[in-house]
Amino acid sequence: MFFARAIRLDRILSSSYELIILEMVRLSTTVTRATLCETAQSVGGVARSDAAGICERMIELIGAALAEGETVKLTGFGTLEVRSRAERIGRNPRTGEEHTISTRRVVMLVPSASLRGKLGKS
Repeated sequence: MFFARAIRLDRILSSSYELIILEMVRLSTTVTRATLCETAQSVGGVARSDAAGICERMIELIGAALAEGETVKLTGFGTLEVRSRAERIGRNPRTGEEHTISTRRVVMLVPSASLRGKLGKS
């Protein structure tokens, strides 16, 4: 049942992608989990609890995939990928003291061509 609702919401969201983005921009300058869930609920016409459950599960799945080192591709938005940053020397801007920043994994967003086009028009 949850899967069927997810497919239905996916179809609604994919057909109304532009409308959802415009609605979120109107709501605030910062898009939060709550904003995503409320917008999906209002545009999709599904119950608030269903929309919240689907949004939360999508975020969990994306986080789990990134934690395993997988690449996440979101058509029309971009690609999230995990990259390794090498150890480097950092500097405390207040004191000027140098310290070593350890090797770490970071998530990088590579925007899609359509998103780059939209950002370039602003």
